[in-house]
Amino acid sequence: MVTTTTNISDSRYRTKPGDGYDGVVRVSLGGYYGTGSILFDGRAVLTAAHLFEGLTSNASVTFETRSGTQTLNASKALIHPAYDKTQNNNDLALVWLTGTAPMSANRYDIYRDKDEIGQSFTLAGYGRTGTGSAGATSSNTASPIRLKAENKFDTDASTLKSHLGSGMAWTPLTGSQLVADFDDGTPTRDALGRLIYSTDTGRGLDEGLIAQGDSGGPAFISGLLAGVASYTASLSWGRIDPDIDASTNSSFGEIAAWQRVSTYQQWIDQSLRANYLNTPTKPEEVIKEVTEGNSGTSYTYFLLQFTGVRSDANQIISMEYTTRNGTAMAGSDYIAVSGKLNLYPGENQAVIPVEIVGDTVAEPNETFYLDVFNPVGGSFGEGVVKLTAVRTILNDDGMAM
Repeated sequence: MVTTTTNISDSRYRTKPGDGYDGVVRVSLGGYYGTGSILFDGRAVLTAAHLFEGLTSNASVTFETRSGTQTLNASKALIHPAYDKTQNNNDLALVWLTGTAPMSANRYDIYRDKDEIGQSFTLAGYGRTGTGSAGATSSNTASPIRLKAENKFDTDASTLKSHLGSGMAWTPLTGSQLVADFDDGTPTRDALGRLIYSTDTGRGLDEGLIAQGDSGGPAFISGLLAGVASYTASLSWGRIDPDIDASTNSSFGEIAAWQRVSTYQQWIDQSLRANYLNTPTKPEEVIKEVTEGNSGTSYTYFLLQFTGVRSDANQIISMEYTTRNGTAMAGSDYIAVSGKLNLYPGENQAVIPVEIVGDTVAEPNETFYLDVFNPVGGSFGEGVVKLTAVRTILNDDGMAM
């Protein structure tokens, strides 16, 4: 992660265990590494497709959390079927873990709105370090450090292409890539201000840009995963050359692009759903009493069904959900989740997985709840604003005293 000061130990750039970035992971394969983020189901990591170019070796995923450092192998990787490395399009991959992600690792829901442009975000990753004035200066052999910085999504990459034309060698798909530049606080290095008149001189000392090793890393808006780091570039047009030096090295005046997660939410959601095991497909298959196990986490599934008729076959039905404590406590008995569930065209049902935490402590059977509310495109019935389901976690560790 390139930052704007020479001292990467500055606390503004550090990510300490427990401060919300413990789900930002290092993805290693073929002697190289990138960055990724563990998704809301606790099993899949979202990262960049280009990390897997020409590689057949299995990936591994390293977590740094309050519980220490842990590396898990990947059971499989799925590259977006339309990935196009020439145009930097659809540069996304999902990696599934062979085991349970650490309980202390953050799980991230995805950003689903289309209002990212103009918003500030936090980027995080394990990439090479350096400064805006000198670019990335650490070597590939340096011990990777997870750092963070801030920036602002200035434009869509296709808008940048429409301004620069042949001055930009690739053609991004409309609405699929979010772009930010690396500002030093002056108009001279405001790349997008000078190139497309999207003027903004940055976040001051908090500003940063991705570098080699940050590929696949997250851009967060309000804690939600809004972008996946894809590439950097040094752009000029005629006499306009905002880059501080002559190299593409993540220095002041360069730009970076993130794959726009909101554009790919259907592919992400449906890919995850296709890889859940033993999911219920009808109400009578829902298991409402689950054993906790002795370690790690296991799933319990909540099934949501739409029984109405869409006014438009292409309509997306959505609803929000959140878990709620009963006698079972989030963090010790289960892992809390909240977010929005979409039923895409052709879908009339989907599951919400919740992780049950295993232990060897004898305790009474415990319950927790899932509340579903704010339906869009459908209703729960006249006068009904919320649906609630309950799960009972069965003690399997002997008698509680």
